[in-house]
This record gives sequence, C-alpha cells and structure tokens, in this order.
Amino acid sequence: MPEQDATAQPGIAPTARPTAGTMFAALYGELIPHAWHYPASEHDAYQLFHQRSLAMGWLDDRPGAEEGNGPGRRAFAAPGLWAMNDAGWSHPLAAPGSNLISWFQIEASALADDRPLPVQPFLRCAQDTTERVGTVRPTAVQVLLPVQGIGVSARPPYAMVPSMRTPDWFGECDPRARVSVKVRIDGGLDPSIPAVAPRLARLIVPPDQNVFAGELDELVPLEDFPPPFDDRFWNGPPLHGMTLSGELAEWSCDAVGWLAATVADSAAYTGIRTPMLFTVTRA
Repeated sequence: MPEQDATAQPGIAPTARPTAGTMFAALYGELIPHAWHYPASEHDAYQLFHQRSLAMGWLDDRPGAEEGNGPGRRAFAAPGLWAMNDAGWSHPLAAPGSNLISWFQIEASALADDRPLPVQPFLRCAQDTTERVGTVRPTAVQVLLPVQGIGVSARPPYAMVPSMRTPDWFGECDPRARVSVKVRIDGGLDPSIPAVAPRLARLIVPPDQNVFAGELDELVPLEDFPPPFDDRFWNGPPLHGMTLSGELAEWSCDAVGWLAATVADSAAYTGIRTPMLFTVTRA
C-alpha cells in the first residue's frame, strides 16, 4: 500500500513494523506533589516515562536507532516491549471529578509466543513516573488491553496464559496486604464477553494461584471511571462486560498489571478478539 494511502489509527504509524496494539493506562486517586516539583517543569509525564522506559530496557527505539549513517546509528538495536506514544498528568477527555492522576499511551511490541502483554512493566513504569513528582494514593487503575494482538494459536501448551508461570513473585507478600477489589472487564460494543463470562472467570481465577481470588459479581456501572479517550479509540462505549469481586495479593500497580495480563490472555483463549477496557477499583 502506498504510504500516502495508509489509514492512520490512534497512536499507530500505519507503515511501522507489526505490533500487538495500543495500550493506554490511567491512574486515579490522590497525588500529593513533592514540595520541589514545579508544575511547568520540562520534566513532564512524557519525558519521565520515556526516560524510565529507556533506562529499564523496555523502550523499543529501533526505528530511530536504524536511521541515517551518522555516529548515533547503532549496528544492532534490540527490540523493546513498547514504543512511546503520549502521556500526561491531565487529559481533556477525563470525566469531571474522576480524580485522574496520570495517563500513558504506548504501542506494545509484537509478542513472543510464550510472553504476556507487557502490562506489568507498563504499569510499573507508570507508577514510577507518577511517584517521581509526588506521593501517589491510587484508588483505581484502568488499562486498555489490545487483546486482538495476542496470537493464541502460537501459544505453546505450557504458556496458554503466560502470567500463570509467575504467581510466585507474590508468594512472599505480607498476608495483611491483601485488599478487596472490584474488577470490571468490558468489550465495548462487542457483546461476546457476557456470553463467556463463567468460563473466563474460571480461567482468571484458577485454584493453583493466590494472587487474585474472586468470583463473578453483579455488573458495576462505570460512571465513576469512564475512560479518558474517545469511544472511537477502541470499541466503546463500555456496554458489554463482566465484573469480578475478590481479593488482590496487594494494592500495587505490579499486582494489578499481573492480573490485567492474566485477563487479556484468558480472554484471548476464550475467543475474544476486541480491545478490552480493564478497570480495577479498591473496594
């Protein structure tokens, strides 16, 4: 397809290398800025997230590294987990009174056959970035999951839900850190999630892990946390979904990221092929 005829999508360069899709994370709650933080600082959310991603080896900067013939061109550029799209402390489409703290948008790299969507490092980076400017007291985390970018047929038998290989990371959590949460999983205009809800819940909450224990619950409306982006960005508005009530091993972006990756792979395994909005609120 000629470059000028390519159809652009939100946050995606049409002629770029294959990716898993766009991920968007929003943190809600309270942010108490550090005394030394200057709101108009050049060290904004985009720059800090970019720097943290680069430092941790998570940023896929291969396109820039492969351009030109100058001294900045690298002979070998390793792939990263994502390419940077955008970030901010506030968003014009955030619902009034939603207490949005920060948001981040990336383009997830194409996945290895036995690896989950990189939600866990993505949210870890989002938390690190936000904590750089203040004390964070999150009450909810919301992530757009590009489930359509997960190649289920290529998954090896030992990694149909790859995050289930790593629940022992949370094995040494303080038992007193467990927290009650509500988990909303929504497919927008796609009605397929309610149809597979019981099966999906069993995949998300198998008996051989203790990171998240929960069960299907009545639908919880999302009036308090509508996503801070236009419905056309995914498949919105959030109309068809399911809710789980339960306990998470700890209230952290790390644990939420693990759960989100589990939800995404479990959904893909059941045949879901649409972007999903994943929202966790502390009960």
